[in-house]
Amino acid sequence: MNCAHCGKPLPEKRRRDKIYCSKGCSALASYWRRKNGEPVPPGWQHPALTADDLVLRAAAQHARRLGQARGWSRSTTLCVLDGLVTVLTEQLAGERVLLSEVRRRPHRRVSRPRLIEVLADLGLLEDDSTPSIQSWIHCVTTDLTPGFAEPVRHWLTVLLDGDARARPRSASTLYVYFGCARTFLEQWATRYDHLREVTRADITAALKPLTGSQRFNATCALRSLFRFAKKRGLIFANPTTGLKTRPADFALLPMTDEQIHAVEQLATDPAWRVIVALAAENAARTGAIRSLKLTDVDLANRHITLAGRRQRLGDLGHRAIRRWLDHRRTTWPTTVNPHLLVGPKTIHSTAPISQRSVSLRMQPSGCTVDQIRRDRILHEALTAGPDPLHLTLVFGIAHNTAARYAAVAEHLLSDELEHPPAD
Repeated sequence: MNCAHCGKPLPEKRRRDKIYCSKGCSALASYWRRKNGEPVPPGWQHPALTADDLVLRAAAQHARRLGQARGWSRSTTLCVLDGLVTVLTEQLAGERVLLSEVRRRPHRRVSRPRLIEVLADLGLLEDDSTPSIQSWIHCVTTDLTPGFAEPVRHWLTVLLDGDARARPRSASTLYVYFGCARTFLEQWATRYDHLREVTRADITAALKPLTGSQRFNATCALRSLFRFAKKRGLIFANPTTGLKTRPADFALLPMTDEQIHAVEQLATDPAWRVIVALAAENAARTGAIRSLKLTDVDLANRHITLAGRRQRLGDLGHRAIRRWLDHRRTTWPTTVNPHLLVGPKTIHSTAPISQRSVSLRMQPSGCTVDQIRRDRILHEALTAGPDPLHLTLVFGIAHNTAARYAAVAEHLLSDELEHPPAD
């Protein structure tokens, strides 16, 4: 391509919208254009927006509209258009693009998530990739001996996909179950050739050193594994039959002054003030806070809907949410994410913030959102009286859980009466 003014050949590596060889030629062309009364030439457009291929042109126009609605930068939009050209140029009519091709073919500057979003909206994407959880199952069971690897792999697969008599479980359940049983399986694999050789004595010896939540989770995992193996005929007898366990007894004690001070020092960011405020006033769980949407907040009437329950919004939560909304409008004015809390990784999508981001942010304080929530329920039981029905109505917790909080509060109140503070 040559310069539009002097005709000098342009360098091979240049911006695609560059039509002049230098700023001097650009200025001269503009001068003569104004002097001759010629109109200003139309601005440069990406070739995909005017392509002869109707599918590519429609996809490019949809990507531009989506970028304007989601607040994409100009460079992000142009790179997505480049990716559309790469994956749709030689695509046959009615044929969908494979997800593996989207991840492999476009150049490295193309935003794969944004490109996948455009193709998925248009129904042009076909997911041919292997889920990461399937790869994880194959990876973690490869290290076991064949007599243990096959039953465990089959067990994890059925937990994930479900069957005629069992519902599918989440990936988190698989991680926890296998993490609890992995050490035992590796130890037994050094002594036995197959899972069927494990006895009740081995189960008892493995669980004996464990206490609390570790023992509870390990017992549930082993019972699930051996119950599955017995039903499938992989073992002759279930060594966990009759094995009893009870839920872990978490200590329900009020937060110390040091813990409260650490949380106060942490809650300086507007988003984390909202998380702490909702946990401290409404006893909200992390999942309920993450999934909270803008339509669930009624600032005018001071109400909020958490996990489907409409509750009163306290002064602390009201101030925190108003401050966060001001910060959100100033920082990300074009985001269309419907959730109340957003971050740099979710402003261009409709997904909530991740559980990991909340956990990592709370880690320096040494407390968790669930610990703040438990402290709020216990405080209510101490101030309003150890009444399980009152706790159930206020926080929507189960009756057994409310009775447990009431029992702890009654014990703490009786200790205060027997040992009054010294003057």
